[in-house]
Amino acid sequence: MIQKFIVFFCLFLFGFSNVAIAQFGFSHEIGVIAGPVAFQSDYGERHDLSTNAGNSGFGIGLIHYMNFSYTAECNCYTPETYFNDHFKLRSELSYNKTKLNHFGQWVEGNPSLGKEQLKAMNGNTAVTNVGMQLEFFPLSIRDFTETIGSFGPFISLGGQYSFYNTKASSTMGPLGTPLTTFPKYLTPTDDRSYGFSTESSSVWSVVSSVGTRYKLSPLSDLMVDLRLQYYFSDWVDGLKPNPDLYKENKANDWLVWFNVGYIYYLQ
Repeated sequence: MIQKFIVFFCLFLFGFSNVAIAQFGFSHEIGVIAGPVAFQSDYGERHDLSTNAGNSGFGIGLIHYMNFSYTAECNCYTPETYFNDHFKLRSELSYNKTKLNHFGQWVEGNPSLGKEQLKAMNGNTAVTNVGMQLEFFPLSIRDFTETIGSFGPFISLGGQYSFYNTKASSTMGPLGTPLTTFPKYLTPTDDRSYGFSTESSSVWSVVSSVGTRYKLSPLSDLMVDLRLQYYFSDWVDGLKPNPDLYKENKANDWLVWFNVGYIYYLQ
């Protein structure tokens, strides 16, 4: 399912971009990104430094840009408009994976069965994302393109369709019994038998980032950006205590991803 969708997306993107170049004069940029991911989930304690540091992983991705200010067809700039000089459309295929554990005050201090159950509980989630973002450059894209050593800050907003594969387990034994599972995770949630799940599914997400480019050469840039990705589900991490009973379960899963990238201009 995931592989078929990715192949379809790549063929669609290739076909659409070629039509766009022929009709509207766009040009291409391609690149790679990679960096650490901090997954904000139901594992651990909210706003706890050890949770944020411990539940971290790594992400990689391939990116493609439609550059509206320049057309490779004639090796020239397009007609100057505010949109052409300040916006780019970014397409992306990315993957991230994170190991998840409980941290914070609920697993610290004097030992108890509940604390041992939380310490023994662990999970991991792997997420494949496909989607687009519209990037806004407050400074002129043309001026940035013409100046080696210049910076091109940007902000972006977009959406992605995400495929996730999550697992929940315990070193004390199979989850789902009072001997191995913290009580709040034994309560049924949504259509699941418990407040935990090992599953593969898909979900929409919204993505926003802030970053900058650095002009290395006429045809290449370095990029750094800080991304916030919010999933429209609380099952991406494999945990969801019943929100009707456990009011602290306030938000869906989300992540912060700091990445560094290299971008090459195709001509």
